[in-house]
Amino acid sequence: MSSLAAARADNFYYPPEWTPNQGSLNKFHGQHALRERARKLDQGILIIRFEMPFNIWCGGCNSMIAKGVRFNAEKKQVGNYYSTKIWSFTMKSACCKHEIVIQTDPKNCEYVIISGAQRKTEEFDIEDAETFALPADEERGKLADPFYRLEHEGEDLQKKKEAEPVLVRLQRVSDARHSDDYSLNKALRAQLRNQKKRVAEEELVSKKLGLGIRLLPATEEDAATAARMKFSSKFERNRKEKRALINAASIFPGSSGSSMSDKKRLELGSKRRKIRAGTATELLTGGFKPSSWLKSSVSSSQSRGVSAASRHL
Repeated sequence: MSSLAAARADNFYYPPEWTPNQGSLNKFHGQHALRERARKLDQGILIIRFEMPFNIWCGGCNSMIAKGVRFNAEKKQVGNYYSTKIWSFTMKSACCKHEIVIQTDPKNCEYVIISGAQRKTEEFDIEDAETFALPADEERGKLADPFYRLEHEGEDLQKKKEAEPVLVRLQRVSDARHSDDYSLNKALRAQLRNQKKRVAEEELVSKKLGLGIRLLPATEEDAATAARMKFSSKFERNRKEKRALINAASIFPGSSGSSMSDKKRLELGSKRRKIRAGTATELLTGGFKPSSWLKSSVSSSQSRGVSAASRHL
């Protein structure tokens, strides 16, 4: 945008036919300084942006209009409360174009819905909201009575005495905690450094384990859970026995009558393999000399040959 266009947009452009004796630019153009907002100014109405002070229910479509929603409202004076003016705001809801009228209430320092809507009542617990309960209108009236005020003044003083030690102790703790800013800053920075160091060590341990995430430090609950876990120690032994039975079994199917003998033969074969494996282990660990192992193997082979010959005879 050129400088001339910017000047015209800001309404600072003075045309050649303007002279200083003609007054301001608004008077020269025959318009109000507020433009469209002042189109009903002759009726005492000014267009403003009004923000909803609380949650309301629309009277036309019964939909909720939240607190803080803004409207183009017609503002006008409808009365006075002593020397304070009472203003009325007329607007149309965006949901159904229903007219809503709200007025100020200087006596109670709040807004009042005149027509077109209903205020949404919301109640909160005093303890949850952490607020104080204001005295009711009847209580305020009783406070004007000097005897009533004197009676409750004693109760208030007693409550003050009971709560004073706690308040004083809290104030002392707060003063001692914030007395030395340098020490607080130093302790906080040391805590952050230790935290960064611990995170770096945990990431290094996770990287050594080949994990892409950082492991949390172990706790007593994790140790107790790990101690309660029990794994079967017979798994490897059963697996080796089954594999030995499969290796010792014949690839040809046997007769139904010799099923029991086949099972016995498989069991004997597995036991024989275990004995050989144990003998080999003792040989490797130096349990006995190779000569004795060879003699035992030769004697076992000779006995197998004799038994086979007797079966053929």
